[in-house]
Amino acid sequence: MLDVIIVGGGPAGLDAALILGRCRRSVLLIDAGRPRNAVSRGVNGFLTRDGVLPGEMRRIGREQLAPYENVRLQAGEVTDARRTEDGFEVVLKDGSREKSRKLLLATGLFDDLPDIPGFRDLYGRAVFNCPYCDGWEERDRALAVYGAGDGGCGFAVEMRVWSQDIVLFTDGDTTMSAEARARLARNGITLREEKIAVLEADGERLRAVRLDSGEAIPREALFFTHVERLGCTIIRALGCDVSAKGTVKTGPYETTNVPGLYVAGDASRRVQFAIVAAAEGAMAAFAINTELANEDFP
Repeated sequence: MLDVIIVGGGPAGLDAALILGRCRRSVLLIDAGRPRNAVSRGVNGFLTRDGVLPGEMRRIGREQLAPYENVRLQAGEVTDARRTEDGFEVVLKDGSREKSRKLLLATGLFDDLPDIPGFRDLYGRAVFNCPYCDGWEERDRALAVYGAGDGGCGFAVEMRVWSQDIVLFTDGDTTMSAEARARLARNGITLREEKIAVLEADGERLRAVRLDSGEAIPREALFFTHVERLGCTIIRALGCDVSAKGTVKTGPYETTNVPGLYVAGDASRRVQFAIVAAAEGAMAAFAINTELANEDFP
């Protein structure tokens, strides 16, 4: 039986594998190879790796795991998992099974994109979900913000950090409060509540947001608030408590309500930065090794 199985090979999973490898733990990292940031033009805000391509960061991480013969990397998709008397068992898509004493899920989140023509085509090029990741590159441009209700207002006002030329599109939603509308006006943000017909592009750049009325509003980039979903179904299958915002409720050192099960990365926190995910992976690894040591040497 393995000491630890890690599901997910992004920054959280890779850093956890590195720490646990250095603790001489037997580790299996299983990665389905579908990173959330695959379309990103760079991982930003990660000290010493600012702007590195996501695939390059993962390559470097895997390369740095090579000296640890006790860490094994495996491509595959985990389709099921269950608790056992002495730990956990995971089932892969090919039918194979692996067992471990502890389980770390670092499967992240997926973004459910609005069903608007042009939205998916521009995602990662001129359509973004994180201003901390891409706001600097789009600074001082004519920006569109996509979001509904008072939350959309808050996000649009936050975007004033990066540009003074902002139009908030609610795509037919008219639920925004009077207080939020007044806040937009105070901050010079235009509100458009009509339905959006299409995002028009010029190559890989956004050219305009065209409304159902036919009016085209010139914009150069779009940032959106969105619906997220957990990166794997086994989180719920194992009985993890999930917040109303769709992330796992984790305690100190990425513990969950399920003994021996840890969740790190985007699925466990609202600050979804790659560097934070890596730190959470390290914290989970610390806690896992401590728990294993206490069991091995009572």
